[in-house]
Amino acid sequence: MEISIRLAVMDDVPALKELIPRSVRELSRGYYTPQQIESAIKYIFGVDTQVISDRTYYVAEAEGQVVGCGGWSKRKTMFGGDQMKAAQDPMLDPKKDAGRIRAFFIHPVWARKGIGRRIIQACEEAAIADGFTRMELVATLPGEPLYAAMGYEVTQRMDIPMRDGTTLAAAYMKK
Repeated sequence: MEISIRLAVMDDVPALKELIPRSVRELSRGYYTPQQIESAIKYIFGVDTQVISDRTYYVAEAEGQVVGCGGWSKRKTMFGGDQMKAAQDPMLDPKKDAGRIRAFFIHPVWARKGIGRRIIQACEEAAIADGFTRMELVATLPGEPLYAAMGYEVTQRMDIPMRDGTTLAAAYMKK
């Protein structure tokens, strides 16, 4: 089972639009209610084409299919897909700002096989090459153990409000 990691391209968007909801629905069970999961898919989780355009988003491929994705960003947005953006997403200054780890989703069949870890390593290496010395992220409850294992520490717990009144528990983490 060979898994390759590469930069995402716009042609990956259809596969990502299938992967993201499946990952969220299956890997979030037991952490969130069905309503929270469906609301998060509608209002928060989705493809962020800006990180693909910025060449800071990666996909993992196995057996000819996209089985995972995740990236980092040198822009202000902390989380969320295109559906959350209403304005320009300004660039960060690596001399004073932390880079952002963003939008990790793994196909449930391929979960816990080291894919997330490999993508985080690729992200951190690229962010360092771009001048960033610190990283931060907003983790979902099912993602938090991976980030903690990679050296990220929870600095704040939060509930992310969604337009339908539902909230999603999350953790702000730094490294």
